[in-house]
Amino acid sequence: MAAKRGATGRRLELGLQLRQMRESIVMKTGKPMTRKAAVTGTKLSEAALQRIETGALNFRNVGDLRKLLDKYGVTDEEVIETLVELNRDSSNQDWVTRYRRVMQAGMPTFVGVESEAREIRVYQPTAVHGLLQTEGYAQAIFDIGKPVEETTTEFCRQNVALRMERKERVLRREPDPVKLWVILGEAALRHIVGDIEVMREQYEEITKLAALDHVAIQVLPLAGRGYRASHDFAILDLGDGLPPMVQIDTAWGAVSTSDKPREVDRFKRRFDTMMSSALPPEDTAEFMQRLDRELKSH
Repeated sequence: MAAKRGATGRRLELGLQLRQMRESIVMKTGKPMTRKAAVTGTKLSEAALQRIETGALNFRNVGDLRKLLDKYGVTDEEVIETLVELNRDSSNQDWVTRYRRVMQAGMPTFVGVESEAREIRVYQPTAVHGLLQTEGYAQAIFDIGKPVEETTTEFCRQNVALRMERKERVLRREPDPVKLWVILGEAALRHIVGDIEVMREQYEEITKLAALDHVAIQVLPLAGRGYRASHDFAILDLGDGLPPMVQIDTAWGAVSTSDKPREVDRFKRRFDTMMSSALPPEDTAEFMQRLDRELKSH
């Protein structure tokens, strides 16, 4: 049985349907209706409609939703009421809300989607991915960045708590935990974060997680000559008729997402290529043990 879709998933569903309706209307120019044309006569801005269509926002004024549907030629009362109800349900606050103040731009929507995904594929070349991190590793990451990013102790504490809750909600979701496939660059595992004990605990945690039926972890060796992407990314399969989504971190600390098929397919090809170059998942436990032995011998 699939997990019940939360508020973020409902916003995505509503936004997708509205975007498809708008783009199905061909203007005199021969092109789909623009957001500017769509919001004319409503209290919405183009930016607000863009956020609604991408699932980051819902309608605060249901009258604007009804005006859009009228402009899109939707007259079926059953369809209208279904979308109004979807908008009403999407206004409920997600668990993510209590962390919103410490999250970078774009992150609240992504985290909400992440915990509702059916399958997530991740590539992380330089650090252990957040969904695999121990609390000690996560704390060390934020402690290291604290003087550079000029963050507070409370900011670090909240972000560590968020990371641990994300991990819990994704990997231990009932009744169907997310299927997670992670490719880690070897450099991410060899870089000492915190101290040796933090790393040994992290190696043990990766070994435990890799043994779960719904988790696969591969290591991409430093010595490999095959293709490797230069930055991290995640591909999320949302199921239930929603398009897959790709997420990347931007250079200025924001989170960028796209469900454009061409972009998603490009990152899928990258992931599949690196998956064939990485060590097989069944070798991960032995690799962690080898790293642990190396640390103990130092």
